[in-house]
Formats: sequence, C-alpha cells, structure tokens
Amino acid sequence: MIVLLPPSETKRAGGDGPPLRLDALASPELTGLRTELVDELVELAADLEASRRALGLSAKQDAEIERNAVLRSAPTAPAINRYTGVLYEALDVESLGGAEAARAGARLAVGSALFGLLRATDPVPAYRLSATSRLPGQPGLARRWRPVLEPVLAKIAENELVVDLRSGSYAALAAVPDAVRVDVVAEHPDGRRVSVSHFNKAHKGRLARVLATTRSEPADAAAVAATARRAGMRVERDDLRLTVVVDA
Repeated sequence: MIVLLPPSETKRAGGDGPPLRLDALASPELTGLRTELVDELVELAADLEASRRALGLSAKQDAEIERNAVLRSAPTAPAINRYTGVLYEALDVESLGGAEAARAGARLAVGSALFGLLRATDPVPAYRLSATSRLPGQPGLARRWRPVLEPVLAKIAENELVVDLRSGSYAALAAVPDAVRVDVVAEHPDGRRVSVSHFNKAHKGRLARVLATTRSEPADAAAVAATARRAGMRVERDDLRLTVVVDA
C-alpha cells in the first residue's frame, strides 16, 4: 500500500543531507522534467518580480525565491521531514520509531509540483512551486506532468493499492488508476453534513498515520476503511471513495 500525500506550501529550512541529486530520487523516469523545472526555477529566481508573479508571492515572501535560487546547492532532508503544516503535524512522522518508522518510510509518498512524485526518504531541498504556478513561457504544470507522471503512477497502482490523499490541484497533475480517494465531512447533531476545509488536512494526516503504521497490509478500499475504524475513526465507503465523518 502507498499513501500518497499532498505537499505543503510551508517547508522546513536546512537539512543535513548533501545537495540535490536528481538521479538519486525514486522514479528515474521523471528525471527529465524534474531537471527542466529545477533549471527554470533557478533561472527565474534571478528576477524577483517575475518570480513573484509566477509563484503567487508577495515581496514579504522573497525568502521563498531565495530558496529556489540555491536549489542545486542547498542541503537536503528526507521528503517526509521537509514538509510542514496541518496535515504533517497530524501525521507526526518524527514521533515514529522502530518498525512503525520503517513501515511509514516504505508506504508514504508525496505528490510534488517540482519533483512529480517523492518517496518518503527521497532527499530534497526546500523550494517553492505550487501545482497552480505557471512558469514564464511554459504550459501549466498539469499539462507538463501528466504525460510522464501518469505512467509512473499507473505502474505503481498495478502492484500496490494507492490511497490518494492529494488535494484537487495536485490530483490534477496525474491520475492514479483505481486509487482510493478520501473526503472529510462534518456532521451536525441534526444529521446535516458539510465539507470540512481547514481541518480536512488534519483528519487526512491522522488517517495517513494510521495507514502508514498499521501492521496489516490493506489490499482494497474495504480493508482501508476497516483499518481506520479499528483506530477509532468513523469511515463510510462507497466503492473506492471513503468518507471520514467527524462531529461538527
């Protein structure tokens, strides 16, 4: 089973790994486009105004552009430790040890606008590029990633169940055949349900932690739902679509 996470806009600085080596990342089929995007971001970083426009940043966020300028020389850290934010706080991978940490390392992956697909242990620097970014003179990232990323994800899905927790803009970069998708809804005492926005990420992070650490090996959506229920989550299933229900 692979649990496919969205990235986060916020990322930890620094790291104790060597500079980026694209040929050391998993899924070498993606190296070509990864190289193009890294080169484009480094070049773009020399023009602050153009970077702000392309990346949707304000002048107060110029430190993000500085990160892109040193993509090839900055220290790296495992991808799963690079990302921060609500989902990753709930996942809390740093608190895992022993067999649980090993299982999480094997099962967790991240969809990335810059790298396409990262396995948990892939060493990457801090960077700024979102799925909705539009680099100058280039088509949108979905048009660029889909032809190369979808075959990679399809090959993974042939051999392993994929639980796709990506947000809409990252899911649009490439589809995953027969993936289990997850929604989160809040239920009011009168039975009325509404989609969860901010805390959607927290509940997906908790689900990711459950799936990343379980000693079982869920092979289908029903087994994923059962695993979550054993952990105390309320989950409903409709074929490949799971709904996590929380109290409003």
